[in-house]
Amino acid sequence: MPAIVAPPRARPLGQFAGSGPNWLVKEVYVHRVTPAELVRLLGAWRGGGPTLPAALAATLAELVDSAVLPEAAVLPAQRPLARALGVSRGTVTSAYDQLTAGGRLTAEAGSGSRVRRRQPGGPGVPGGRLVSFTGAAAPADLSSGALPGSALTADGLAALGPADLEPYLGTDGYFPAGIPRLRATIARLLTDDGVPTTPEQVLVTAGAQQAVWLVANTLVTAGDLVVVEEPSYRGALEAFAGAGTRLRGIRWTGDGIDRDQLQAALRRSPALLYCQPSVHNPTGERMPAAARRELGKLITAAGLRTVEDRSSADLAFRGPAPGLAAHVPPELLVSIGTASKLFWGGVRIGWIRADAPTVARLTEARKAIDLGCSVVDQLLVAGLLRRVAQAREARRALLAARWESTVDVLGRVFPHWRWTTPAGGTGLWADTGEDAVRLAQRALTAGVKLAPGPAFSVYDGFRTHLRLPLWHAPRDLEPVLASLR
Repeated sequence: MPAIVAPPRARPLGQFAGSGPNWLVKEVYVHRVTPAELVRLLGAWRGGGPTLPAALAATLAELVDSAVLPEAAVLPAQRPLARALGVSRGTVTSAYDQLTAGGRLTAEAGSGSRVRRRQPGGPGVPGGRLVSFTGAAAPADLSSGALPGSALTADGLAALGPADLEPYLGTDGYFPAGIPRLRATIARLLTDDGVPTTPEQVLVTAGAQQAVWLVANTLVTAGDLVVVEEPSYRGALEAFAGAGTRLRGIRWTGDGIDRDQLQAALRRSPALLYCQPSVHNPTGERMPAAARRELGKLITAAGLRTVEDRSSADLAFRGPAPGLAAHVPPELLVSIGTASKLFWGGVRIGWIRADAPTVARLTEARKAIDLGCSVVDQLLVAGLLRRVAQAREARRALLAARWESTVDVLGRVFPHWRWTTPAGGTGLWADTGEDAVRLAQRALTAGVKLAPGPAFSVYDGFRTHLRLPLWHAPRDLEPVLASLR
């Protein structure tokens, strides 16, 4: 089953108007699916039929029938899609012809191939950026930077006992904002890290992705302009696109987000800025202290609501990774954190830190989708966070060692690839010098999943880039990468 993702961006097709000033101008919109978007949505499609055209047609039909591709969406032209998939144009032509014959596409000269969904379905949802997390089996998954579970997690689970759970058994078990014990623990952790926080300023979420989703579906509305870094965290791009916002990417540089481009964007009155100045995903870079101060001044002067994603801040290779809290008024800043990076993604606990009114608003919105996280998971994380210094040091040691070995392997297998040294995080942002979308498709035939650059871009940019995980042991990583040559 294809990933449930956000809808392809709507783009103006044209407009019509009357001749007088009182006529209402109306824009006509069409969803144009780019080759990179469709490649992500297709995933590992080649085993879906007896021939390549049949497999491609079957997978496209599933995307249409499940409403992942919305009604009237225009699919990519045959030649560019064939290049992106690494197949002949005839394969795409045959697949499109099969879908047209089956009533799922209409083909019109000059208009391309449009989706014609035969069955009712929900709204189309796009992007396919989170295809790493669809559960599709692959012998080697290099598409996700998620770390394996820490040994501390098993220790923490073993330490839980009836006495920990007993105070909650007399309740209904629903704590939409989080159990008091965990909210107090997170507030104490943030305070110790230099950001004074009270429990009322903390909302516990089912991981950082839910935190981003809540922000995207509560603090902005469809049609609002949201400014993000370019490239950016792919899960955030999915969340904001799914909420119907308009995204504008601002170039990320070695000095952080480009302030000149941001100033230009501010003239269009964006509703929100989403950024990662502490440790940036996917590049692993961090914004220098002086640049953070300047960014804080811009945010404050504009009165711009800002979401600071600090999910990777615990994974800075050398010491703490300060954020924007010292430079932005509390009422403008929403921060996101997670226990997944330090302990394990299987423990679905993240959090939002904001002023108390914003936390209350997000909590009410959260009730519509989730009445609260597992109390057992929250108790586990409350105990684990008491060992946060040990957890940070263990992760830093692992990533520093694996950074060295990963670079060594890449130097032998792909000596022409280029990258910058990250300041933290779980990934390496590599420029392959070739079409990484096609490389990812070719890799699927070898049983390897990759995350090409366009998945991290508002504009399907960074076509030659890949985000590779850093934590794999060299004995496992080298043969997998060698299979891609």
